[in-house]
Amino acid sequence: MPITSFTEENYLKIIYKLSAETNAEVSTNAVAELTQTKAASVSDMLRKLSDKQLVHYQKYQGVTLTSEGERVALKVIRKHRLWEVFLVEKLGFNWDEVHDIAEQLEHIDSEELVEKLDEFLAFPQFDPHGDPIPDNSGRMPELRYHTLAEVKEGEAVLMMGVSEHSAAFLQYLAKSGVSLGAEIRIIEINAFDKSLSIQVAQNTPQFISHEVAKNLLVKFK
Repeated sequence: MPITSFTEENYLKIIYKLSAETNAEVSTNAVAELTQTKAASVSDMLRKLSDKQLVHYQKYQGVTLTSEGERVALKVIRKHRLWEVFLVEKLGFNWDEVHDIAEQLEHIDSEELVEKLDEFLAFPQFDPHGDPIPDNSGRMPELRYHTLAEVKEGEAVLMMGVSEHSAAFLQYLAKSGVSLGAEIRIIEINAFDKSLSIQVAQNTPQFISHEVAKNLLVKFK
């Protein structure tokens, strides 16, 4: 197993995320956008990762993870999401506060610590944002979620996760009373802009935009 730096692990994690979203090769520009790095610097890093046999990379043709690169990426993702559970459940952080802290903790290189943490948390399958946590073999719990934007008028669903993780978005949801496990009923869908009138639990109905609804992951009861 090659030794990887924090920066290299972050690149592998980003490539994994982008490839999971598109199910295709990832472009240099897409990586540059997420890392807020110049494309030339991204290309240099991808060549280094290719030399370590962590990615398949050819200039102008995109990048994919090798099996070893995917293993490293999933290992980092597992640590990140377990630390987020710990920070929320055991230390009382809000779900919009934990990402940056977990970004630091995810690089601690101790498999024993990670397995003890997993056991201490009673082997959670999902993080505080509803994202699946890989097990110690890299297997992800299977997800079969819809977005709230796909739900029809009159239907009720359970809030299971989010696809947008920015602090501003999570804070907006918290103020709106939208949290994991909450029941959401679609009262009305505006034909003009697809905004929704929803009722969360037994609270007063409220309006949310179509853009917000697209980023809420739900399942039918």
